Amino acid sequence: MARLPRLLLPGQPHHLMLRGNNRQPIVHADADRQQILEFLRDGARQYKVAIHAYALMDNHLHLLATPEDEQGISKMMQSLGRRYVAWFNHKYGRTGTLWEGRFRATVIDSERYFLACMRYVELNPVRAGLCALPEDFPWSSCASHLGRRSDALLSEHLLYWTLGNTPFEREMAYRELLMEGCAEAERLSITQATLKGWPLGTSGFLRALADQTQRRVQPQARGRPRKMIVDGDQSSQSLPSKNHTDPI
Repeated sequence: MARLPRLLLPGQPHHLMLRGNNRQPIVHADADRQQILEFLRDGARQYKVAIHAYALMDNHLHLLATPEDEQGISKMMQSLGRRYVAWFNHKYGRTGTLWEGRFRATVIDSERYFLACMRYVELNPVRAGLCALPEDFPWSSCASHLGRRSDALLSEHLLYWTLGNTPFEREMAYRELLMEGCAEAERLSITQATLKGWPLGTSGFLRALADQTQRRVQPQARGRPRKMIVDGDQSSQSLPSKNHTDPI
């Protein structure tokens, strides 16, 4: 079955993931990390994509971003991929690809999942055992959200601003969200939606998205239609089946 085109919507937040080929490192030194973030900042500005949160790990990159137009995210990620691979290969005397295929993406239901996804991204270094506190990891947006430093890459989303009327109030409220941690079910929902490319949201959000885009926004139920006996004859008829969709 042909793969559905990637769903990217203007004005809507997306969680993005770009992974190293065969889980190999995409950075070896701080200079590499600085360079990839510089290329990302250039692409975000050029293609009008707001970056709300990020975490640059050794072998993958997480982003929470909102594009102004339908092509913005794809153009930004393509630009980042081409420029950084050329720079990285030249520096380390290597050839070939660095990435594991295309970047992964899921459209996020803002009201239900934006802050959850932001927390998921910025807790990634803690889950990986790279730091005890998320703000101590220097290659993510968390320190900026907690008032530890400014970050020119970031454009804050309205939902972050609603956490408080002052910077101090927002930072304290967001710290409380981080301290709650990311529940395993929530983590799996975000991970699977991103890897498989299905939107992440409530049932109402998914219905509205299906009407707006005129396409499937959830995987189809697995298995063949069950047989029913009608007036002595067998006929194929779909019956209500167990839910095989990813959690939302």
